[in-house]
Amino acid sequence: MGLMDGKVALIFGVANKNSIAWGITKKFHEEGATILLSYAGEVMEKRVFPLAQEIGCEFVEPADVTSDADLDAVFEKVKAKYGRLDVLVHAVAYANREDLDGRFIDISRDGFKLALDISAYSLIAMAKRAEPLMTEGGSIMSLTYYAAEKVMPKYHVMAIAKASLEMITRYLANDMGPKGIRVNAISAGPIKTLAAAGVPGIRTMLKYNEKTSPLRRNISQEEVGKTALWLGSDLSSAVTGEVVHVDGGYNVLGLTATAEDLAEMG
Repeated sequence: MGLMDGKVALIFGVANKNSIAWGITKKFHEEGATILLSYAGEVMEKRVFPLAQEIGCEFVEPADVTSDADLDAVFEKVKAKYGRLDVLVHAVAYANREDLDGRFIDISRDGFKLALDISAYSLIAMAKRAEPLMTEGGSIMSLTYYAAEKVMPKYHVMAIAKASLEMITRYLANDMGPKGIRVNAISAGPIKTLAAAGVPGIRTMLKYNEKTSPLRRNISQEEVGKTALWLGSDLSSAVTGEVVHVDGGYNVLGLTATAEDLAEMG
């Protein structure tokens, strides 16, 4: 018996074998879930289909998450083929590189709108379409980062998007709770992924998380997958509206200087 036996899980955002969404997908699959995948664009199609074949996934659909028509099409196909949905994973984020680097004050208006639309509003759009399919309750989760809470180098507009995503999580949890639908977010520590490669400050984030977090190491996709498994399964049946940190404890620190840094400061 697996923790996800009988559950239908739709996952947006698998990019390649190193993506956090793939780590989640594998854990769900190992525990018996029926996996449904959605990807963005032709480039991702070439990467996602081979992964889907690895786990015998028969539902792989494209979707531009800024398009209501695309989202309608995906969820209609879920309804037609499976009749229901138990778990929804939102692992989607994007921002123009120029709105991550440079000065925060120089974020463009169009870049702000784009980042918030793709990275935050899309969770509302997905949840709205998932709700009618979660007839026996369900679990919705997204991926966030500590930059939503504190200033991090060169994260800029994405930090605003993640902060919005976390508040959306709380409001959705309150709104959908009476129907037995739980909504949570996983705040993962920095990981070397395709998406992270576009963040100018990723090397600094990885370095300091490894040197200063209580566990003195970085985390893996598999570890995030385990937490997602907990949130997607009945083990977390009373957990909603939470931002669960999976970052080696980095978020609890008030001072993140290394021993070497402190020695240099005298």
